[in-house]
Amino acid sequence: MAEAETDNKPVDGKDAPEEAVAPPLEPIIIIKKIDGDHAGAHGGAWKIALADMMTAMMAFFLLMWLLGATTEDQRKSIAEYFKPTSHSNVTLSELSGAGGIMGGQSIMDPDGMPNTSRQTSLMMRETPQSEDGQSTDNGPSKDENNVRNPSDLSEQERQRIAAETDKKNFDKLEQEVKEKIAQNKQLDKIKDQVSFVREKDGLRIEIIDKADFSMFSSGTSIMQGKAQALIGEVAKSVMSMPNKVAVRGHTDSVAFNDGGRNNWSLSGERAESTRRLMETVGLPEERFARIEGVADTAPYIPTNPADPRNRRISITILYQDGDRGK
Repeated sequence: MAEAETDNKPVDGKDAPEEAVAPPLEPIIIIKKIDGDHAGAHGGAWKIALADMMTAMMAFFLLMWLLGATTEDQRKSIAEYFKPTSHSNVTLSELSGAGGIMGGQSIMDPDGMPNTSRQTSLMMRETPQSEDGQSTDNGPSKDENNVRNPSDLSEQERQRIAAETDKKNFDKLEQEVKEKIAQNKQLDKIKDQVSFVREKDGLRIEIIDKADFSMFSSGTSIMQGKAQALIGEVAKSVMSMPNKVAVRGHTDSVAFNDGGRNNWSLSGERAESTRRLMETVGLPEERFARIEGVADTAPYIPTNPADPRNRRISITILYQDGDRGK
């Protein structure tokens, strides 16, 4: 026991060193960042950008609609309307409203364009008119075609204008029908059976039978499916023209007699069947000038009246000047 007490005494008369104290820990600071509203960074500018994009898209689709829904003359009128004029002092308010250039009408209105051009059978382009319907032209134009009334034309002048209009329309019609037939796979095998002939009455479109293809069932006026599609394409192309239409049915010389019916009645029935189909497609009844059947009196192959190609339908787009072929 004595030794244990001796061991606990301080050495050399000095107190034992105190235990070292650890330095205080630095405080832990936690920073929490709270994100604000996402739109706060740019203040909703995306809404303006979206509105601009939608406006541009609307203008684009409006342009596409106008290109598809207007004629070439109407597009020219629209282009003329938007050309800069010498009236630099015209304000925006003067361009709109009932007292402005548009007269309170919408640009979508077919009659809303200030200088809308209309062309009928023999009418030339019209001169611009004021709101009360009076012409704004101050005198006769030097241009021969700038004629408002066909009655002012001489007979020679009228025939010349009609001939030029018909030639342009016939060329366009022939090209359009050929393109439609070429694009229709159903008509690919019979495209060679369509011919275009310029004659004294107008443009004659003939759909001709062959030994392996007939437009109608034998001895009937029931038209086959491919023939219906072909006649339908012709009718759609003719609808945009003002010319009258004549339809003629033909047969070969092979004798046909069925209870009093013969080649004469059969050719007439087939012509009438063609007319009904064209009317169903959309060609108005008043556009037809005559429907006739001529049996085998006008063969396509004169040297062989019994040739199947003599069986055909002739659709003639008549000249606007009815006296030209007389």
